[in-house]
Amino acid sequence: MGGKTVTRADLCEAVYKTVGLSRTESSQLVELVIEEICASVERGEAVKLSSFGSFIVRSKSERLGRNPKTGEEVPISPRRVMVFKPSNVLKQKINEELLKLEGSSPAGD
Repeated sequence: MGGKTVTRADLCEAVYKTVGLSRTESSQLVELVIEEICASVERGEAVKLSSFGSFIVRSKSERLGRNPKTGEEVPISPRRVMVFKPSNVLKQKINEELLKLEGSSPAGD
C-alpha cells in the first residue's frame, strides 16, 4: 500500500476543478465542511456521510493498563475517542479496487 496522502490543499484543488468555484472559495468551502464535522464530533454527535462512513464518538471508562517496560500497572483515565466506521459502499469500492490491482499484476513465479 503506501499510496499518496490526500491533503486539504488536494481537496481544495479538486473542488476548484470540479465545481468551478475560485480557488479561494473552494478553500473556504472545504474549511467550512471540515470545521462543521469537527464541531459536531466535539459535541459528541455522530457524523454520517452517505456512501462514505460515520465518525462516532465513544466513551472509554477508566481501566488498568500496564507499562510495557516495567510491567507496572497504571490507571488509564476515562476519555472520549473518535472512531471512523466506513460504509458498506466504501468497503465494497475499496475491495473492488484491490481485486483490480491483483488481477492486473503479472503472476509470480
